Amino acid sequence: MRLEIITPDKKVFQGEVTEASFPGANGAFQVLKNHAPLVSALSKGIVAFTTAEGRQTLEVDGGVVEVKENNIILLAEKVIG
Repeated sequence: MRLEIITPDKKVFQGEVTEASFPGANGAFQVLKNHAPLVSALSKGIVAFTTAEGRQTLEVDGGVVEVKENNIILLAEKVIG
């Protein structure tokens, strides 16, 4: 799957991941390969994802995530830290 994490200032991450977890506005959720399409609001919390190099995490201050055809786009209000 391809993951892009974008803030109003810059592109924070772009690359291949095997899974990703998000702090959804209605509770945390995980996305795996061939996930059904979805759009979800995010609350402040930890976004975690696994790349070939290992597990990575970052904290976002809300945003929106879209999953479609093994492409994940996260539009974050800002990345903390």
